[in-house]
Amino acid sequence: MLKNRIKNSAEFLKSKGFSSAETAIVLGTGLGRLINNLEIENEIGYDQIPHFEQSTVEFHSGRLVTGLLNGKRVIAMQGRLHYYEGYSMEQITFPIRVIKELGIKYLLLSNAAGAVNTSFRKGSLMLIEDHINLLPENPLRGRNDETMGPRFPDMSCPYSEILNKRLVEIARREKITLNRGVYAAVQGPNLETRAEYRFLKNIGADAVGMSTVPEVIVAAHAGLPCAAVSVITDECDPDNLRPVDISEIIAVAGAAESDLVLLMVNLISEL
Repeated sequence: MLKNRIKNSAEFLKSKGFSSAETAIVLGTGLGRLINNLEIENEIGYDQIPHFEQSTVEFHSGRLVTGLLNGKRVIAMQGRLHYYEGYSMEQITFPIRVIKELGIKYLLLSNAAGAVNTSFRKGSLMLIEDHINLLPENPLRGRNDETMGPRFPDMSCPYSEILNKRLVEIARREKITLNRGVYAAVQGPNLETRAEYRFLKNIGADAVGMSTVPEVIVAAHAGLPCAAVSVITDECDPDNLRPVDISEIIAVAGAAESDLVLLMVNLISEL
């Protein structure tokens, strides 16, 4: 039973010192160096946590870390699971359920994304204000446990307006370029064709990626306020499209990480 597995994992993590944190951070592709700003107290690989799955993507570390960030205790997921790895949506979002069971009050997420909006430049950031879910499965599919969340959770505002407003204010204060837009989640792992980029633009997407949305859906179901920021790693203009290598995407994500770290550190300090 899902609820029993969640409690089992949470109790194990509490016994390892993963408690008393109010904020959790999910670090996406090429964005793991925020850990360098953390005074690490405890860390553990996903493969050592009961019922967790192991990330198979080589640039996702696959470990859970807890410690102090500017005096605030946080839990960080260094690496996430993706649908394209072959995991179910329940497996992908299981860590979010466990984090909520640990008493987390805010969830911050990051990812690498391609810019469908041609005014966005690679290396910049995008605050996700809404999303389009194009994934073939939903993490809430199946029997619902009302003690974990409602059968039909409202998604009129899945990203916290309060957290988003603070991120915009921090970006303005720190002179960080923070675009705002709609994130489309696709299955992957291949990048999109020219026709697919045109389709995504036509349906209202500003950026596209392969993660985040399942986690946000589960956070909404669980009543966990969240905010998400994309690092724009490539420009997806179908009329001027050129091949993109994943190593280039990782390099761009790494170069832009300092701005993302500055945003997150400031936000956590103010929560």
